[in-house]
Order: sequence, then C-alpha cells, then structure tokens
Amino acid sequence: MKILVINNDGGGFADYVDVADGTTVAQLFERQIGSTKPSHYLIRVNRQPCPGDQVLREGDRISITPTKIEGANS
Repeated sequence: MKILVINNDGGGFADYVDVADGTTVAQLFERQIGSTKPSHYLIRVNRQPCPGDQVLREGDRISITPTKIEGANS
C-alpha cells in the first residue's frame, strides 16, 4: 500500500512510499530514520499524535519532526 511520508529531519523531504499491509508506525519509523530514539521526534499520522503500535492504512500521511534541532541552544 502507498502512504505519504513527510520527514522534517535535516533537509527534509516528502515522498510516497510503499509499505506492507499491517506495518505499524514504529516499524516505519525504524525503516525511515533508523537507530535514533522515537522519543526525540514528534510523529503524527494524518495530523494527529499516534502510538507506535498504530497500524498504517492506505493513503495515510505520516510526519516525522525532530523535537530538538541538532546544534541549537537548549
């Protein structure tokens, strides 16, 4: 199935990606971002906060935004 991924990390990008049926938000995060902690990001599906075990559906829009920009003062 196809979903829209908006990655606001670094330079940022938005693109449609194919994922298998039953893919969760946590699985997609691991695939797109890698070993970084999900707690360092604001992750939303269709503009709503979501749990990591939420199963994605065809046409969903997931945005991944870091909560702290690297190099910025705390």
